Amino acid sequence: MSEKLQKVLARAGHGSRRQLEAMIEAGRISVDGKISTLGDRVEVIAGTKIRIDGHVVSVRESEEEVCRVLAYYKPEGELCTRSDPEGRPTVFDRLPKMRGGRWIAVGRLDVNTSGLMLFTTDGELANRLMHPSREVEREYAVRVFGQVDQDKIKQLTKGVQLEDGPAAFRSVKFQGGEGINQWYNVTLTEGRNREVRRLWEAVGVQVSRLIRVRYGDLPLPKGLPRGGYTELDLKAVNYLRELVELRGETETKLPVERDRRRAKANQIRRAVKRHTQSSGRRTTSTRTPSTRNSSTKRG
Repeated sequence: MSEKLQKVLARAGHGSRRQLEAMIEAGRISVDGKISTLGDRVEVIAGTKIRIDGHVVSVRESEEEVCRVLAYYKPEGELCTRSDPEGRPTVFDRLPKMRGGRWIAVGRLDVNTSGLMLFTTDGELANRLMHPSREVEREYAVRVFGQVDQDKIKQLTKGVQLEDGPAAFRSVKFQGGEGINQWYNVTLTEGRNREVRRLWEAVGVQVSRLIRVRYGDLPLPKGLPRGGYTELDLKAVNYLRELVELRGETETKLPVERDRRRAKANQIRRAVKRHTQSSGRRTTSTRTPSTRNSSTKRG
């Protein structure tokens, strides 16, 4: 049976459907030597050659692939893009290399925002998790600069008007701090550009630090340093898949428990070392607020 070209490529891990649709419209994708157009359908059989930017890509059926998901602690200063013409660091720089596939980011974080990002090999999973209709809850730890009173909290949870439409936090919880520098944990179910910062700015409060600490029911892993990553186990992967109505996996690429702990420690050390070398500056220690009191309700 034939399927839309962008769906076939997304399932094989070559980007989200929206990204692939843009690539098709730009004439960057061909099937068996013919430049594709938006709306083309393809039946993947032996000998079918699909190229992106002239390079043949793998389009093996998802049933033959094992869905993998990484949790990554994005540092401030990294861009959510595969490459930057100015040579600035990106979130993809330190992820493990793969043959026959690539990591797809589940959403984005602003360059000045740190915290939990998810990456997967399954384009369909990424696409569904990012779709606004799924309303997957995200939680952020926010350090704000300015006076915050109950009227402002009420505005933030009831809704304020932004330039791209109304928006609101699901919850706003005070976490501590003194004077005009205070920490709050906020939750929302959208992923609009700079939405957390713009909501606070709409009530006259500036955000001085922003950290994503939870995605759905998955918290930022304890002990994971900035610039480090860890691969999620089968239970966590299937939680994400079931969240967006995808069939659960029965296999995982993770090694057995003892080897997994050793591999995890090694991969974190390597990632942090590469981050330190690429940044060209000494990493300074900053305090991160506790997330033990974070809500774990699903979006």
